[in-house]
Amino acid sequence: MRFLILIACIVVVVAIFSTQNSQPVSVSFFVWNFQASLAIVVFLSVMCGLVLGVLASFLLRVTRKRKAAVGKKEPGRSPGTPERPGP
Repeated sequence: MRFLILIACIVVVVAIFSTQNSQPVSVSFFVWNFQASLAIVVFLSVMCGLVLGVLASFLLRVTRKRKAAVGKKEPGRSPGTPERPGP
C-alpha cells in the first residue's frame, strides 16, 4: 500500500512539473537540432543518466563477481590472500 501511495505522489509531482515547464526549448547536440518541451528534455536527460548509472553498476558488479570466482578456483588460497612470490 505504501508503494502505491509513493507512486501516486511521484505521478502528481511529475504532472505538476510538466504543466509548469511546458515551454518549448531548442536542443542542439552535434549535428542534431530540435525543439521540445522543457519537461520532456529534462525527463529524457534523467532517463539517460539513470540508464548509464544502472549499466555502470551492472558492469562493476559483473567484474567483481568474475574476480571473486577466479579467486575461489585457485586451491589453497583464500580470495583476500596475496600471491606468494616464486622461488
